[in-house]
Amino acid sequence: MSTHTGTASRPVVVPDVDSLVSRYVTPGMHLHLAMTMARPNAMVYALARQFAGRGEFTVSTSATHTAMHALTMSGAVKHLITCFLGDTYPTPRPNPLYRDLVRGTPFSCELWSLLSFTQRLMAGATGLPYAVTSSLVGSDLERGLTDGNPGAKYLRMADPAAGERPFALVERLRPDLTLVHGACADRRGNIVLVPPAGEGAWAAYAAEQGVIATVERIVPDDFIDAHPERVVIPGQRVLALCEAPLGAHPQSLRGLATGDEGGDVVGYRDDYAFLTDLVERLATEDGAKQWYREWVEEPAGHAEYVRKLGAARRTELTLAAQPLTPREPLAPPPLPVTAQPVTRAERTIVLGARAIVERVTDDGYDTLLAGIGVSHLAAWLAAALLRERGVRVPVCAELGFYATDPEPGDVFLFSQLHATRSQQLGGIPEILGGMVSANPRCLGVLAAGEVDADGNVNTSLLADGRWLTGSGGANDIATSTDCLVLSTASPRKFVERVAYVTSPGTRVREVVSHFGRFRRTEGEAGTDRPGPFRLATWLPPGGDGPAAPEEAVAALTRWPVSSAGCTAEPEVTEAEIAWLRSLDPQGFYR
Repeated sequence: MSTHTGTASRPVVVPDVDSLVSRYVTPGMHLHLAMTMARPNAMVYALARQFAGRGEFTVSTSATHTAMHALTMSGAVKHLITCFLGDTYPTPRPNPLYRDLVRGTPFSCELWSLLSFTQRLMAGATGLPYAVTSSLVGSDLERGLTDGNPGAKYLRMADPAAGERPFALVERLRPDLTLVHGACADRRGNIVLVPPAGEGAWAAYAAEQGVIATVERIVPDDFIDAHPERVVIPGQRVLALCEAPLGAHPQSLRGLATGDEGGDVVGYRDDYAFLTDLVERLATEDGAKQWYREWVEEPAGHAEYVRKLGAARRTELTLAAQPLTPREPLAPPPLPVTAQPVTRAERTIVLGARAIVERVTDDGYDTLLAGIGVSHLAAWLAAALLRERGVRVPVCAELGFYATDPEPGDVFLFSQLHATRSQQLGGIPEILGGMVSANPRCLGVLAAGEVDADGNVNTSLLADGRWLTGSGGANDIATSTDCLVLSTASPRKFVERVAYVTSPGTRVREVVSHFGRFRRTEGEAGTDRPGPFRLATWLPPGGDGPAAPEEAVAALTRWPVSSAGCTAEPEVTEAEIAWLRSLDPQGFYR
């Protein structure tokens, strides 16, 4: 197998994706699948085709969804290092492939949060044995890394100085190979990645042997020489590469103007139709087998996969070049809206948006970090309502979106259309590090699978052993900044004690349900312990629902909290629901 020898030779340019994978990947390797918004999905499919049942790979990747399901179904993965396993579109949800993850099926798994995972790559990339993190502390993610595995990958430090957060050392991550899909590269291997950057170049530097890459186009060396600021991964790190147009499909890639005679690198959107079909078919064992046969086994390679998509779909996905004109901010939607009744989920989102507006105006938060789900709809709605009051607060998302004004009608948090309507495109360290962990005026907005009376959030594991999705960046947010948590209320969600603490509740200031808002009371004097929650506002759920606050708490939660003194929450207004339905016209979050 080819490796760098210290000479100045160019990387190898191979003719196709399957040749690239077969030449440089061998069973038993630790492969890292780079998360830079444009995933190396063409190589993921090739890995599944070539190494089904025999790869025995250790795979690290920040999130396990979409094309990664193909690698899971291939049986080529022995051990996975990740932060999320499930689906993200049309809404975040569990995937049946990972139902029995805790029992070691379909592979053994090591679970992290998004920032701590990236910090491990940063340590590997900079030649350090460990990185410092304040994530994971006090969660079951921490306990999962230490129980039966003392000190190997996670070292909790002694109590910090007064006023400082607890912290730990996390072992560096150094894969054998990092697989990257870029916008373009020259024949010297210099790779252009277009932000949002996700984990950026850290995994490329952390790889022991180097990078194998696919790109939309190989461009002349002169283009790179004229635009060195666009190169994110230098050719010195690259073993081999090949062209693979649509190599990130069904996920997205931002294009760029090259100005050379070969034309621009054309961007493309996430293929929502493909993603929806994938989720529906993987819901059953037979459907999963049929999908795998159709999209992984039957195509002889990436070129045939692209042909199978068809010209019409490829054209539909094209991300048009953006005009150099100021983008128009979202305008208030026209009234009245549809007469469809307001649902429990919509009530939760509206009450969450009200809570955010109140926290920003009263407590001085200057940044919102939107988690995926009902939480990001509430953050978007709050930002719109605040803007009507003349208050502008940037909404951020963990993969590198800063000050996003969402594209109307596109409900996916990480859409490239939202990237186009952002003020800055960075990466995970800039957002989860700089804008959240280092910013005491950031307010995190999170959703929950379960939430308990201490504010602890579970998005990982149910009491019966079923896997949910995992942390993603939620743990990083909850351990470093004040938070609001949103969830429609039921005894199944508002539990006495969560089955798994994905995100500790110490910094959760408010929990919002569809019938009211739970706020924390003052903590014990002289301690850092937060006080208990109480139902602070009340919005009767109507119909045959509970008619009084104390009845709602007893019937819809398992929380032993008081509702004494709660105030009436105004009814959802026509303007609020019009705003919300303009953001989610298809009703995915209804």
